[in-house]
Amino acid sequence: MNNFYQNQNRWKVVFIIGALFIYGVSAYFTNRIVKNMSVEERKRMVIWAEATERIAISNDGAEMGFYLNIIQNNTTIPVILTDGNNKVLSVMNLPQMRQNDSAYCQKRIAEMQLHHEPIVVELGQGLTNIIYYDDSTILRQLSVFPIIQLGVVSLFVVLAYFAFSSARKAEQNGVWVGMSKETAHQLGTPISSLMAWNEILKQEPNANSGYLSEMQKDVDRLQMIADRFSKVGSLPDLQPTNLNLAIAEAVDYMRARVSSNINISVTDKTTGNVQVALCASLFNWVIENLIKNAMDAMNGRGSITISITEQGKQAVVLVSDTGKGLPKSKFKTVFNPGYTTKQRGWGLGLSLAKRIIEDYHCGKIIVSASEINVGTTFKITLPIV
Repeated sequence: MNNFYQNQNRWKVVFIIGALFIYGVSAYFTNRIVKNMSVEERKRMVIWAEATERIAISNDGAEMGFYLNIIQNNTTIPVILTDGNNKVLSVMNLPQMRQNDSAYCQKRIAEMQLHHEPIVVELGQGLTNIIYYDDSTILRQLSVFPIIQLGVVSLFVVLAYFAFSSARKAEQNGVWVGMSKETAHQLGTPISSLMAWNEILKQEPNANSGYLSEMQKDVDRLQMIADRFSKVGSLPDLQPTNLNLAIAEAVDYMRARVSSNINISVTDKTTGNVQVALCASLFNWVIENLIKNAMDAMNGRGSITISITEQGKQAVVLVSDTGKGLPKSKFKTVFNPGYTTKQRGWGLGLSLAKRIIEDYHCGKIIVSASEINVGTTFKITLPIV
């Protein structure tokens, strides 16, 4: 599960960096557009000023109509035209109700001077007009767009963070519930057996030591289960181990505990002495889980075949059953914590198996083949030492 959380945290970082990158690129190009539009608006106001000047000195009616058309075509840039004494002569593109408000116009002039340098119009004979202007509505909207975009991106990142955190918390809860059920399941058989032996001893106080021997086996089983669970949370000590013997031990244990309607066979195509680095108790747990899953898939009747081969520097173990099979879409899903096809299952066995093989033994476990109503084959690959 450490890999799951590491990957989840990695994706969080990637997601945040990606969001900031998108914001940065968008803000950069928006600022460029704003600067270019600001330059263009300045050019328009210069033309507007020239038109105002030409109207003042021209006597040609056609020419005056042309320049008036230029002035009237400005429908977006706020403009205040004053004389040399700062008396407001005309106003364009400001709120209609405030255009005759002298105090408002003076306030707007002060604001416009902060944003743009006024344009002086020479009318001749020492007379001048001054044009004050501000950014157009579109330019103002573009100017604040990066801020709005940053807010949207930030909100999106925050929501995504909480979504990831909620998913992680739900995953953790599922794992803890699954681990609890798995623990109860693992402990159930030997504890029930011990209770039965205890009842027998109560009824037969002079029973022979054979009962004590069987009880000792159950106690040893409990100790092994505790040892397995203690190793799940830490890196186990791996020792060079004969893979063939390790599998034989796990199969012998399971054979004594499965229905007579299930046949478990082992096909060894190796030299019989394949050495791999193993934590034997955890590896046996994997084999037991695969056999249990096969038993469930076959509804208590069928064949389980375990094949051991060598491929270069890799040992390959195939566990095949004659059960109900899996659709191809579920080949990876079966290893997710909580996945199960059993009505009362906990869905943690294959997830633990994957962690034990891949995280602890540097191997690989996959569903190599499956066909509905024909069977499934799991493939384990381990490096040979």
